[in-house]
Amino acid sequence: MDKKERMEQLADELNRYAYEYYALANPTVSDKEYDKKYDELVTLEKETGIVLSYSPTQRVGDVTLPEFNKYSHKAKLWSLDKAQSVDELREWHNRNIKFINDYNKTSSEKLPDIKYVVTKKFDGLTLNLTYNKEGILEAAATRGTGEVGEEVTAQAKTIKRIPLKVEYNDVFEIHGEAIMTKEAFEEYNKNASVPLKNLRNGAAGALRNLNVRETAKRNLSAFFYDIGYNQGQPFTSYQEMLSFIKEKGFPVDEYIKVCSNMEEIEKEIKFIEEIRFDLNYDIDGVVIAVDDIRTRELLGYTIKFPKWAIAYKFEAQEATTTLIDVIWNVGRSGRVSPTAVLEPVELAGVTVRRATLNNMDDISRKGVRIGAEVFVRRSNDVIPEIMGVVESSLEKSTEINPPSECPACGGHLILDGAHYFCDNTLACKPQLVKTIVHFASREAMNIEGFSEKTAEQLFEKLDIKSISDLYKLKKEELLGLDKFGNKKAENLLNSIEKSKDCELYAFIYALGIPNVGVKTSKDLVKRFKTLDGIMNANLEELLEVPDIGEIVARCIVEFFKEQLAVDTINELIKLGVKPYYEELEIRENFFEGKTVVVTGTLKNYSRTEIKDKLESLGAKVSGSVSKKTDYVIAGEEAGSKLTKAQDLGVAVISEGDFEEMIK
Repeated sequence: MDKKERMEQLADELNRYAYEYYALANPTVSDKEYDKKYDELVTLEKETGIVLSYSPTQRVGDVTLPEFNKYSHKAKLWSLDKAQSVDELREWHNRNIKFINDYNKTSSEKLPDIKYVVTKKFDGLTLNLTYNKEGILEAAATRGTGEVGEEVTAQAKTIKRIPLKVEYNDVFEIHGEAIMTKEAFEEYNKNASVPLKNLRNGAAGALRNLNVRETAKRNLSAFFYDIGYNQGQPFTSYQEMLSFIKEKGFPVDEYIKVCSNMEEIEKEIKFIEEIRFDLNYDIDGVVIAVDDIRTRELLGYTIKFPKWAIAYKFEAQEATTTLIDVIWNVGRSGRVSPTAVLEPVELAGVTVRRATLNNMDDISRKGVRIGAEVFVRRSNDVIPEIMGVVESSLEKSTEINPPSECPACGGHLILDGAHYFCDNTLACKPQLVKTIVHFASREAMNIEGFSEKTAEQLFEKLDIKSISDLYKLKKEELLGLDKFGNKKAENLLNSIEKSKDCELYAFIYALGIPNVGVKTSKDLVKRFKTLDGIMNANLEELLEVPDIGEIVARCIVEFFKEQLAVDTINELIKLGVKPYYEELEIRENFFEGKTVVVTGTLKNYSRTEIKDKLESLGAKVSGSVSKKTDYVIAGEEAGSKLTKAQDLGVAVISEGDFEEMIK
């Protein structure tokens, strides 16, 4: 074998390994073996001066281009007509039905009943790839006018999920959307001198950057969904086309739904709207496209749009508004955090008046100032975040300064890392009130009838200074509180008394140890069995507990080093609090020691109930599917986790199977 043949062999092997790693999440070689072959290919390229166009070394992006070249697409990239109401969609659907019915009245070759394919509408930058007769990626281009775009081949090659070579012997063009995930966005912004303002600009700016090193840094992803030009066998349906795209190794979104009427379409729109903010990338709607290709051809096009597809647009996730002020709030941990007060603006269906500013470092890095126009983004159901400023609005703005003392109690502030903290933990109202509320919450000590308003009254009127003071309350004291009568006072005292007998994990969780939630509390109890065992555990012992890393372990050690914490726990025990742990006797069963993932909707169990049931059987319940998963319990409307389990060959069982297995 000569050197060029060896290079071709290595390129094919490395590209296959990359597909298995990035697309299938199922690597077949070790990193060491991959690196060895990659280094051999690099050496051969240097020796011969030859670089194959589909070589994986071309993904590095170690080049700066002098300019963008124009690229003429082989087939036009059409825009989509947009609907912003269900009524507009219904009109479009009715026109399609009428067309098919009218056509079938006069034609002997009937069109099939209407069938639509519903997919997500990605909010990124359209990318069109051209592959030659050898199946090699020849060019990549932006949409541009739809007929002529900018060539971005070097930039596109940095997207690891894009195949550089496919098994197909006819020229074709495939287009999709280059996107930036939230993880890639956050990772890039950690070290960026000028942070990106949103995911879409992050993707668009990366593809349209002549410095391909910068493109590579942004770690773009992509989804593909259309073959615009194909010299090979034509497709008969959109579903067939999508199967071809997936089969050839292109990344295809897992969400593809087939609908036959408006009721089904509306159901899918509602579903996507509900999960929209849980996705790790941006979408701005759904696309509804006719499935049958012949029907599409007969429906045809307007001057701008195909008649056979339409986009249903969601409310925008991002808007600009004016930053009026910054207020500082004290959290239960004592952290003093800034919150932006905004000129009210409509965003993703709600009126936004407040937004997150993480800390002074975040404010400085983003250049945020009072009086400036800011980009506000709602990426999930929590308070929106300010992503950056409109540069032209800075002229009349003023600087944001941190507070000199605690805004709640006037106490001394200390700077720890990027955050300010009030060190007056005993008498700073927000800290004590929230500590008591957390202690009394359902998953902690479960003191029924206890609210934040009650905690505030205890602090203000009864001079409560510690969570242990709850167990010293007297009825006559409670009767002096607002809206407390005999019955309410008795009920609260009964609930407090009842809470003394509590499960040890609930007591540990109630203490409010930083970074220790319910699951970690259960893991600690399962390992150490007793309160003393947990309190006296050292760092090495804690690190042996599954899913506890160094940060959490240090938080636990530091918490129990504090004499105040130890004194409070001892006083609670003296006052009659009796945390207990009953080790379950686990009978031998299919799930003991197994890792199980639950996905979809179950008929007989809520998520909490199935989790508790599995843990009682000795199983570990995980939120994600991997090669280490033993079983996936799939309910109705199971999605990506089911697909991944099938791809990895993980055992998938139904709810009925589960019931049979535990009998």
